[in-house]
Amino acid sequence: MTYCVGLLLNEGMVLLSDTRTNAGLDNISVYRKMFHFEDPGERVIAIVTAGSLSVTQTTLARIKDAIEHPDASDETSIMKAPTMLQVASIIGDMLAKVRLEIDDKLTNMKQSASATMIVAGQRKGGAMRMFLIYPEGNFIEATEDTPFLQIGEHKYGKPILDRVVKPATSLADAEKAVLLSMDSTLRSNLSVGMPLDLCVIERDACRVSRKRRIEAGDKAFSAMSDAWSDALRNGFSTITL
Repeated sequence: MTYCVGLLLNEGMVLLSDTRTNAGLDNISVYRKMFHFEDPGERVIAIVTAGSLSVTQTTLARIKDAIEHPDASDETSIMKAPTMLQVASIIGDMLAKVRLEIDDKLTNMKQSASATMIVAGQRKGGAMRMFLIYPEGNFIEATEDTPFLQIGEHKYGKPILDRVVKPATSLADAEKAVLLSMDSTLRSNLSVGMPLDLCVIERDACRVSRKRRIEAGDKAFSAMSDAWSDALRNGFSTITL
């Protein structure tokens, strides 16, 4: 299991993912689940993934091959597509195709494989857009009413986002919100784990403005987590029925 979250705000976009992959409590590995594609100043695309590694890694590998192919076109390459909507369609089609191929191979074992992705980005002259792509290749888009998307083990980290995140939320506050959302998930589900990958994309920058890998024991993250726990306990003690 995993947890990934993306925020679409007036000032830009913030994405966060964990890196834990497990096939049982005695088989835990670390795999990156956040990927960036950039033509600085012209286009930036960030992808975070949840689900079967075989599906996500194969999908990302084919997306990269399509970008590097000598006959790459706006119908096949996410770095040539004229809109972010077309980018989402390309990725969705590839994800659905890979999932079906792997499912066919697993049929005799009575198993299946599935994955979801959050795709966020902006091209020069276009609007920032963020999509949640389902295993079947269809997708939904973040809006002003719902300016955040989650995949994986999302239920523990959703309450703070519901209460705090609005389109006008600053990037600094948004970064704090996604980290506290992740902290709540880490405390409640052992299948989500460190290290974490954070990405900030400022509006119209068309590049990744800031990246951060947060390792276990990170002092700043630990201090924030402790402060949040203290604030919750203090708030709880002041409420009367």
